[in-house]
Amino acid sequence: MVLILVMLLITGCHQSPDKDHNHTTPHSAENIGDDQQNSGVGLKRMAAFSEGTIADYQQHSSDDHNQSASHSGRSTAGYHQSASEGHHYSSVNERSSQDKHDHNNEIFFSLEQAEAVGLATKTVAPDTFHGVIKTSGHIEPAQGDESMIVATSDGVIRFTNPSIAEGMSVRAGETIATLSAKHLQDGDPAARARIEYETARSEFQRAETLVKDQIISEKEYEQARFRYETAKTAYDAHASNISPEGVNVVALVNGYLANRLVVQGEYVSVGQPIASIARNTRLQLRAEAPESRFHQLGDISTAHFKTAYSSRLYKLTELNGRLVSYGRAVNTSFFIPVTFEFENPGNLLAGAYTEVYLLTTPREEVITVPTSAVTEEQGLFFVYLQMDEEHYKKQEVILGQSDGYRIEVIDGLNDGDRVVIKGVIQVKLAAAGSVMPEGHSHSH
Repeated sequence: MVLILVMLLITGCHQSPDKDHNHTTPHSAENIGDDQQNSGVGLKRMAAFSEGTIADYQQHSSDDHNQSASHSGRSTAGYHQSASEGHHYSSVNERSSQDKHDHNNEIFFSLEQAEAVGLATKTVAPDTFHGVIKTSGHIEPAQGDESMIVATSDGVIRFTNPSIAEGMSVRAGETIATLSAKHLQDGDPAARARIEYETARSEFQRAETLVKDQIISEKEYEQARFRYETAKTAYDAHASNISPEGVNVVALVNGYLANRLVVQGEYVSVGQPIASIARNTRLQLRAEAPESRFHQLGDISTAHFKTAYSSRLYKLTELNGRLVSYGRAVNTSFFIPVTFEFENPGNLLAGAYTEVYLLTTPREEVITVPTSAVTEEQGLFFVYLQMDEEHYKKQEVILGQSDGYRIEVIDGLNDGDRVVIKGVIQVKLAAAGSVMPEGHSHSH
């Protein structure tokens, strides 16, 4: 019996520190705070063990163990809960950081600003787009649209307007120049034609009288009549255009002076070209395609072009244009001519140099945007997407071919994106210097 009590006492002494360690918080709640109180509890347990049974002690030990396990379980659960809350806080912080990043990339452009600059957007959608051969060319008068002015008499030319120049407007019947031969060796052809006409007329009138009296034969009469009619025709040709200064040279059609082929005071012969007049109603576009694209020339259907003196882009389909021909051989410039004919809208001039977009085989499901939507910065290309009514985003894109109106987007845009197509420069300036207002929030 004494041996059992000693063993129990030793066992109790070893367990008390563990219990005190594991139950610090409960003991504090029961105001048990010093070693003497703990010793008192230990003596009471010894007395209980001496009076109780070993089974009671085992039950007590089991209860202490369960209480310790319960405390440990609560601690572990608390740890896991704390860890979970910490992970959740971290995720919120990450989202907040991402929100802040997206927020900083936004461009604020108010509805009032958009209305003031006439901002417009377009929804991106795949569409048909032609292959393009970009090259250069020039505009020429269409065949039959140009009229040549020629000299109707020999003489020295005097232009009625000393400042006459190519491109001036002329009207049908308007006098362009005069031809005078008054001081030439052969004399004035107009005066000579008048004299010859008057002489031939007198001889013919005399012949009419003589043939009636059978003084001359019918053959001699016919010869006199022929000389008279020839002289009359020559005189009439001059008479309608004779002035005190000489023979007038007139324009036969309305148009523009395309080329002046002689200079003031130059001697010209009858039939010599003096100038050309372009009516400018129909024109030809002559494009120069590189020989490396020869295999694609058969697929060309139409073209867009832009002149050097205007930023306007013209579509041949809108000018009743048609493909006339393309060369089957390379000329000395190593380019192949491709010729179109079209109606002049009224502001195009023959001789103008052009930038040409030859359209070839159509392709389906191609994402394009108007050329006005694209900006360039240090070799990179960007568009601006509308995120909501007052917020925009700068988007980098990779571009493909352009037909002058639209440009292919190889990467950077998706079907359904809304792209700014008008007011792009204003949005770009807002992106460079805009500051987001305080308290602004953007839902995601």
